[in-house]
Amino acid sequence: MLTLPAALLLLIGAFAPLFSKPVWEHAKILVVGALLAPGTRTVTACLRVMGLSQEKCFGFCRKFWCVDVLR
Repeated sequence: MLTLPAALLLLIGAFAPLFSKPVWEHAKILVVGALLAPGTRTVTACLRVMGLSQEKCFGFCRKFWCVDVLR
């Protein structure tokens, strides 16, 4: 689980009720990744900057967020 600074949680926490708890955990990773990713902020770039490019589900996670959730 990702532990975020209180100030950041205060800013993005307002969006938590819009997601189920498991989805919110993934959404937080993408939000932080988007803040840290240099250049184009694609889902892949967000996952890479968060150190998740070697995860087994990397391809699935990228595909899931790009196709199913964000369309």
